[in-house]
Amino acid sequence: MTEVTALPLPRVVSDLPLSVGVEEEFLLVDASTGVLVPLAGEVLGDARPGLDLQTEMTLYQVESATGVCRSMAEVREQLLAARVALAALAEARGARIVATGTPVLGGLRPPPLTESDRYRTIAAEYGSLVDGLTICGCHVHIGIPDEDTGVLISNHLRPWLPALLAISANSPFGDGRDTGYASWRYLSWSPWPSAGAPPWFESAEDYYRGTRVLRSGGAALDPAMVYWDVRLSHRHPTVELRVCDVAATVDEAVVLAALVRAIAVMALAGVPAQRVPDLELRTALWRSARDGLDGAGIEPMSGRLVPAADLVRALVDWTRPALRGAGDEDLVVDGIDRLLLDGTGAVRQRRAFRRRGSLADVVDMLAAQTV
Repeated sequence: MTEVTALPLPRVVSDLPLSVGVEEEFLLVDASTGVLVPLAGEVLGDARPGLDLQTEMTLYQVESATGVCRSMAEVREQLLAARVALAALAEARGARIVATGTPVLGGLRPPPLTESDRYRTIAAEYGSLVDGLTICGCHVHIGIPDEDTGVLISNHLRPWLPALLAISANSPFGDGRDTGYASWRYLSWSPWPSAGAPPWFESAEDYYRGTRVLRSGGAALDPAMVYWDVRLSHRHPTVELRVCDVAATVDEAVVLAALVRAIAVMALAGVPAQRVPDLELRTALWRSARDGLDGAGIEPMSGRLVPAADLVRALVDWTRPALRGAGDEDLVVDGIDRLLLDGTGAVRQRRAFRRRGSLADVVDMLAAQTV
């Protein structure tokens, strides 16, 4: 295995009581054809109280959110309940939900938008960028006591963003063709002026100075349009990781949540963060979007090409004290081993296509593994 640069670890990392929550976005497709259908309003209109199910910017998408969780067992239970509920609601409307970062079979451009003054303003201000908004991610929230702590965790997440993106890569197809990328979602999102890896920030004051630059220049209309891969949530006392494609399965989403929380624990335990230069990080993220976990990655600090699997193993090793303290070590190790053996969501999508050369087979596979 290629050696990947890592920082020394403390002897003991205690289990700090960090809460976690996960948001997942899904596409709605016709149950027969697999083509996108703009049924978000109808599907969610049938929802019963009790689950946090929401619309997204386009009518092709629905979103779920867990509550505040303290264990990965809670995260898994709530994610599964939301997926099962959404699948049933979609089925009643002749549709299915699929967990994929981009549509396998495309829809209208520009996409039909959810009725909202804010969304109409975004469409008017940013023009054809809206055409690429039919994409689905997985957002992991970590509870924080204050905003300076959130910035500390953001700085610690930065060097591991390429590894987290590689693990989650689940969008090789777009509008009826293989894009050549494992995460086309990440590339589709990158033209937005406030997207991409966040800068290194010295403090919360420094962070908000950065957001003011975006807003004063029109790159973001409001705090919700700060689209960095890690940001302070404008709605909750959390730091929010946004780099990942929507996870192909519930278990993969749980692995991502456990790793993100473990990185946060390492930050609060006093382990120093690697200050990766912006250009090196941007390049490493592009490579992870292209190759996923199946090819090469870029070690952000050195710029060396290494097997992407080695980057992920380095992340697991670096966070192992925090994973062990939370009781998540076996869950994460087993989950990563399974991804390395069976392939990421992107690999499995391509495998489904190769069987018969049918994109409909890809959609069928996605719908089955989503729940």
